[in-house]
Amino acid sequence: MIGGGIAGLAVATILAQRGARVEVLEQAAQIAEVGAGLQISPNGAVVLRAMGLGDRLRGAGMRAGAVELCDGPSGARVTRLDLGALRAGQAYYFMHRADLIDLLADAARAAGAVISTGQTVTGVEGGEVRIGAATRRADLVIGADGLRSTARAALNGRAVPFFTHQVAWRALIPEAGARPEVTVHMGPGRHLVSYPLRGGGLRNLVAVEERHRWTEEGWHHRDLPDNLRAAFAGFGGPVPGWLDRLSEVHLWGLFRHPVAPVWHEGGHLAILGDAAHPTLPFLAQGANMALEDAWTLALALDGGEAPDAALARWQAARQPRVRRIVEAANRNARAYHLRGPMRGLAHLGLRLGGALAPGLALSRFDWLYGHDVTAGAKGAA
Repeated sequence: MIGGGIAGLAVATILAQRGARVEVLEQAAQIAEVGAGLQISPNGAVVLRAMGLGDRLRGAGMRAGAVELCDGPSGARVTRLDLGALRAGQAYYFMHRADLIDLLADAARAAGAVISTGQTVTGVEGGEVRIGAATRRADLVIGADGLRSTARAALNGRAVPFFTHQVAWRALIPEAGARPEVTVHMGPGRHLVSYPLRGGGLRNLVAVEERHRWTEEGWHHRDLPDNLRAAFAGFGGPVPGWLDRLSEVHLWGLFRHPVAPVWHEGGHLAILGDAAHPTLPFLAQGANMALEDAWTLALALDGGEAPDAALARWQAARQPRVRRIVEAANRNARAYHLRGPMRGLAHLGLRLGGALAPGLALSRFDWLYGHDVTAGAKGAA
């Protein structure tokens, strides 16, 4: 297994739970994650529960109550999606990314997987990986090595991503007693998403702005808090108070990457998660797709077929769903940033819809949140 992130640790855990011998090769000196929030929607939560991690999820995450869409400049509510109206058995959580990584690493080790840190993979060919001058071989190499995946490049060559002319800031600020809700503050050419973490002691902020200046991809680029404050100086409601509490922010460019056309080679090499289908963050599905991938890949490999046939069937079943999710995330970016008369009309439509049919907006996500890859003997793609 190349990569000790969400996808790699999840699939390592599930395979080890099913009796496979698994080693995770992580280039970092220790399994850790930068501080940031993520959302575990019902389609991801069912996987964690099926892995036996439901109690850990409930302990480390905050169960979400609602999603509110707000007008950025005025701070006024546009519409509200009551997550309490989700179908029976479904739950939506906010979680610190580091807590999810810790949870999955503990589960992987408990299942018998070996996690080897400080292992930088420089090349992959079939069932062989190169680490410096050494070569390691496995029956199956799984690339869960993210956006700059060495395994993806081995299968597909290097793809040139498209800069969306959008950048995103991430920040955490201290909070006290926050309601378990996600708010999306929408403005012309920009939006800000916020939700609490760790029992309401922290608030996660993700702020996106359209711009033409090139910004590097990656989560680790620091920026000045004043730049974020300036970009959202025209926003009202609680946003100014949040921005006043900023002390550290990170900035990265948002790029569209194509879904990889090839996810496996024979029965010796496969990719999943961001290595196979990176997505923009406008539907909060990166971690959830990784969890879905992990479950379905492990299930396919445990189904008794030859590995090459199992991997081919898995890719054919998964690709249509992940393409739909990636395309939906792309559309959300445009909807949040409307300008001029279209913006007013869209907000009016959301207000009327919320008043006349309050459950309709949430029901439009049934295809996403209601999808349970753990259901049935063989699961769903």
